[in-house]
Amino acid sequence: MQTLRALAEALHSGRTSSVELVGAALAAIDAPDGEGARAFLLVDRAGAMAAAEEADRRRRAGAEASPFCGIPVSVKDLFDVRGQVTRAGSRLLEDHAPATVDAVVVERLRNAGLVLIGRTNMTEFAYSGLGLNPHYGTPLNPWQRNVGRIPGGSSSGAAVSVADGMAAAAIGTDTGGSCRIPAAMCGIVGFKPTASRIPRQGVLPLSETLDSVGPLARSVDCCAILHGIMGGSDGFAAARRKLSQLGPDLDSATLGVLGRYATDDVEAPVAAAFEQALRRLQKHGVKLVDVPLPELERLPEINAKGGFAAAEAFAWHRRDLAEHPELYDPQVRSRMVLGAQQSAADYIDLMRQRRDFIATAMAAMRGIDALIYPTVPMLAPRLADCQDDDEYQRLNRLALRNPSLANFLDACAISLPVHEPGSAPVGVNLLARGNEDETLLALAASAEAALRPPI
Repeated sequence: MQTLRALAEALHSGRTSSVELVGAALAAIDAPDGEGARAFLLVDRAGAMAAAEEADRRRRAGAEASPFCGIPVSVKDLFDVRGQVTRAGSRLLEDHAPATVDAVVVERLRNAGLVLIGRTNMTEFAYSGLGLNPHYGTPLNPWQRNVGRIPGGSSSGAAVSVADGMAAAAIGTDTGGSCRIPAAMCGIVGFKPTASRIPRQGVLPLSETLDSVGPLARSVDCCAILHGIMGGSDGFAAARRKLSQLGPDLDSATLGVLGRYATDDVEAPVAAAFEQALRRLQKHGVKLVDVPLPELERLPEINAKGGFAAAEAFAWHRRDLAEHPELYDPQVRSRMVLGAQQSAADYIDLMRQRRDFIATAMAAMRGIDALIYPTVPMLAPRLADCQDDDEYQRLNRLALRNPSLANFLDACAISLPVHEPGSAPVGVNLLARGNEDETLLALAASAEAALRPPI
């Protein structure tokens, strides 16, 4: 699969058709040596092909819904799609009634003519950054697939569906990095918008405070297109306007290099790729300033009882946890029950601490366009290394540590691939203030071009 814009141009010129694109996506899903059976929990073959045929008819009549009409995309198993069961990667919900209406985001994708190819696998109830699912299997990372590495999570199948050409782009959710972690580990782009920018009606919640809906795709351009469609406005055009103001050479941009907390325990290949990325940005005129933000050291203490995710997930699941604990992934259940330890006073304290933390961070970001730091501090671990409970918890905490900062700050953030071709995927995270989504997308588009390895 190419980028959304390249596919739109190919469709417009007649070099391809929606039926051909959907057929190629289905062939990739069905590939006997591929990960389709684990990346998808449901493949809507008949529905996708019917939508593709309709898209081709509309394009021939000059009545296509958008330039992207007929392009296949996947959606995470958290989104209501009429006629389909929203399982959230769980056994608990597999017998629930199908949704009767689409989630708002799904409706907007359909209105733009995008073809929903299927529902992607995920960590049960989106509660982990590793992407493991003991119920339906774990899709393997495209890097060193013979070794068997994790894809990152919780939007695991979403990232693999894009990386393997099973969809042109994917829609996921991000509560503590769940779009950006798998994007970084699988070598693609993942965008976490400001939470309020994309409607969450019809999306099964993990944490109503921290949840956001975002795309995983091959380029920043793709993410900007989908952000605009899902937000109900032309986000890409707005991003391009910001880009023209910023300048194509990045020579007016200032990035704050987040150190200490964000760079502790960083594996050597990640550190090397990050330093190379900083050097390339500097060569393109970006001004880099150090932003230590020592207050970050308090985050583990602030979230010691599981933070918002544990409290809000426990509130949603407490009856089922009591009546059907055996149906839950033990690793997910152990995190949810932490919410029982929080009192109302604890939760109120948490809200106050978050407000104070946001004010401190925003003050530290004065004069800075975005913070930059490694998306995750490690390469994708082997699936076999995540089977031990203690090691699972250690790796999960490490994977979530850096990207979860954006959710706690109610900011927008994007992960860009910065590794050399053929090497282990590494992502770099850009974080901007809340509601500066278009500015961040414009900056990321310029940075993406600057970060490409020289040919």
